[in-house]
Amino acid sequence: MSTDDTPRNESRAERIRRLLETEGPTVKQNAQGFNEGRYAAMADVDGEKLRTDAREIKEDAIERLPELIETVRERVEENGGTVYLADDAADANEYVAEVCADAGSLVKSKSMTTEELEVNEHLEARGVDVTETDLGEFVLQVADEAPSHLIAPGFHKSTDEIATLFNERFDPEEPLETPQELTAFARDHLGERIRGADVGMTGANFVLADSGTLALVTNEGNARKCAVTPDTHVAVAGVEKLIPSIDELPPFVELLARSATGQEMAQYVSLLTPPTDSPTIDFDAEEPIGGGQDDREFHLVLVDNGRFEMREDDDLRETLYCVRCGACSNSCANFQHVGGHAFGGDTYTGGIATGWEAGTGEDALDPEAAAEFNDLCTGCSRCVNACPVKIDVPWINTVVRDRINRGAEPDAVEGLVDGLVPDAERAGMDWGKRAFGNVGTLARLGSATAPVSNWLADSAPVRGVLERRLGVDGRRELPEFQRRTLRQWDQQRDPDVATPRADREVVLFPDVFTNHVDVERGKAAVRVLEALGVPVWVAGEVGSGRAPFSQGMLATARERAESVADALEPHVEAGRDVVVVEPSDLAMIRAEYGKLLSDERAARLAAGSFELLEYVYGLLENGVEPERLTRGDGERVTYHAHCQQRTLGLDAHTEAVLGRLGYDVATTEAECCGMAGSFGYKSEYYELSVAVGESLSEEVRERDGEQARRVVASGTSCEEQLSDLLDRPATHPVELLDPARPAEPRDGAD
Repeated sequence: MSTDDTPRNESRAERIRRLLETEGPTVKQNAQGFNEGRYAAMADVDGEKLRTDAREIKEDAIERLPELIETVRERVEENGGTVYLADDAADANEYVAEVCADAGSLVKSKSMTTEELEVNEHLEARGVDVTETDLGEFVLQVADEAPSHLIAPGFHKSTDEIATLFNERFDPEEPLETPQELTAFARDHLGERIRGADVGMTGANFVLADSGTLALVTNEGNARKCAVTPDTHVAVAGVEKLIPSIDELPPFVELLARSATGQEMAQYVSLLTPPTDSPTIDFDAEEPIGGGQDDREFHLVLVDNGRFEMREDDDLRETLYCVRCGACSNSCANFQHVGGHAFGGDTYTGGIATGWEAGTGEDALDPEAAAEFNDLCTGCSRCVNACPVKIDVPWINTVVRDRINRGAEPDAVEGLVDGLVPDAERAGMDWGKRAFGNVGTLARLGSATAPVSNWLADSAPVRGVLERRLGVDGRRELPEFQRRTLRQWDQQRDPDVATPRADREVVLFPDVFTNHVDVERGKAAVRVLEALGVPVWVAGEVGSGRAPFSQGMLATARERAESVADALEPHVEAGRDVVVVEPSDLAMIRAEYGKLLSDERAARLAAGSFELLEYVYGLLENGVEPERLTRGDGERVTYHAHCQQRTLGLDAHTEAVLGRLGYDVATTEAECCGMAGSFGYKSEYYELSVAVGESLSEEVRERDGEQARRVVASGTSCEEQLSDLLDRPATHPVELLDPARPAEPRDGAD
C-alpha cells in the first residue's frame, strides 16, 4: 500500500527506511497500546473457549455460504429491502451507482470492503459527493491518503499532523490544536453532511441470515447515523460476513473489541434490521418527522469479488474467517515499526493482508498482488495466538510466497544451473531466497572447508557479490563455520552419563546453526542431559526444513520433513524422546509438519518432541536431582524468549529452570528481536530488523542498571541480534547449566 505522494521509483528498502522515520513512531505507539490493551482485556474472559467457538462458527458459516445467502435474501425481501449478489467490484459499483442515480450526496461509515471495491472513486466519477464519517477515514479523505490499518485507518497520523492538515484545509476561525478541538470540529462538520445526505452507506461486521439483521460494531456511532438518517441505506458486505443467526453473535461481540483495541466492549454495538421502523427526517421542514418504514429504501450488496474461489482454495479458505480486528497487525513487530503503508497492499494491511490481496480483485487468487509486502511476515507466529478466530496467518503468507516463487520466470542462466541446485524448486525464484532456503547445504560446505570458507566469506569481493546477487547486507556479520560439527564431535566422544535412567533416552535434534556454527551450544545440551542421567544420541539429520519453509519453498520443506521423519521415527518407536535445541524447529515439528506430512506421521513426531529447557524442566519436576548442573548463586541474567517458543507457551519452562538453579532472572517484555532468521540478513530489511532489535536491546540495557547482566536467548536469531546490538555475547540458556562451564567472574559484563 502506498500513499499518493510516494515516489513511484522508490525501492522497497527506501520506502521502509522512509516509513521507519516518518510514520513508524506513531504506528509503534498506537499498535503497542492496542496490543497491551488486548492482553489485559483477554485476561478477563475465557479467551481460548471464545476463540474456539468463534472459529467453529465461521468454519460452519463458510461451509454453508450458498444456503445462508438464499436465507438472507428471502428474509431481507420479506422485510421490504433488496439483496444484490455482486460478482466483482465493477458489478457492485454499477449496482450502487444505479441506486444513487438521483442522489447528490452520500455519507459512509468505515468499510474495508468498500475500500476494496473503490466505491468512493466510482461514485464521485458519477457526480455523487461522498463523505467518510469515521474520524480516521475522514482525516485520510481530506489528506488523500490510503488507510494504514484495518480498524484504525489514520493509525500513522499524529495529533499534530491532523491539526496541521485541518487548519490548512478548513482555515477555522481559531486554530485547532487538541484532540478535543479536532474531534469537535469533525463532529460538527460531519453532522451537517449526514443531515443533508441523500444516501447512507455502511458496511457490516456481521449479517444475521435468518433475520436480515446487520451487526455494526463501532466506537463513534456514525454508522447508525448513516444507516437511519438518510431515507436510503446501502449496506455493502463481503459474503463472508454472513452468520446463521443472533445465536452465533455473542462470541464475536466478546472478542472483537478485545482483540482490536483492547476494550472490553465497543462503544456501539448496533443491531439493525432494515428498512428500520424509525421515522424519516427532513431537517429543513417545519415538521421534520416524516413517515416510517414505507418511506425508506434498503439495499444489501453482498460481494463475491474472488471470495467463492478462496472458499474452494484449501490454503486461502481460512482468510474468510477473518473478522478484520487488526490483532495480527498489532501483535507484529514489523508492522509496529512501519505500519500498513509498507506492510499492506492496495486495500488490506498486516499479516492477513496477504490472503485478502491475493484472493480478491480482478485477478482473484493472484499471488503477485501480495508480492510487495509478503516477505514482511517472518513467520514468527505471534499473530496466531492473537487472532480471535485462530487463523494460521503465517501459513497463508508461506503458501502465497510459494506461489509467487513458482510463478517467476527463469532466465537463461537459472535454467542451466537449476538441476545443480539441491532443492525441489523450479528455476526462476529469487536467488537470495533460494540461497537462504539451501542454508543447510551451504553450512555443510562451509564446515568442510573451514577456516578457508570463513576467510573467503568475509573478504570484500565475496561480500560484494553476496550483497549484489543474493541481497545479503554487508553490514551484517556472517556466522563462522566450525571445522568439527556437533555430529562429528558426538561420534568421536565417550558419553558421560550420570547414573543412567532406565525410563528416559533422548535423540537430540540439532538445527543447522547448532551443528555447524554454535557447536558449543550443542555440546552443552548433550552434557546437561547426560548430567541428568539421560543417555543422548545426536540425530543423523540436521535441520527441520525451517529454512526453505521460511522462503516459501514448500516442495523442498516437504522433502526435508519427510527426511526428518524417516530419521526420527525409529528413535520414537524405540521409546526415545526427541529433544530440539532451536524453538523454530520445534514449531515446525509441532505445527507445520501437520501440513507437510501425513496426519499420522506428524502427530507421532509432535507428541514425542520437546524443546530443550522444556525437557529439562520436566526431568526436574519428576524428581531428577540437578547436582551436576552449574548453579547460578544469584547471577543476574536477562532472558529473551524466542517468538515461536512464546507462541507454544514454553518460555515459562526456561524461566523456572534458571530460577530453580539460583539465577536471578529478568525476562524481557519486547516481543521480537527483529532478526527472524534470514530476514535480518537481507539488504531490503536490514534497517527494519535493526529498528525492531533496538526496542529489545534498549529494554536489556534498562534492566542492566549500573551493572550489565548476562544475556541469554533461546533462539539462534535472537542470540545473533542481541550480540550485535549490545556488543557483548548472548548465549543459549543451556550453556549456563553446562557442567563443563568454566568458572567466571560474576559481573555479567562478558
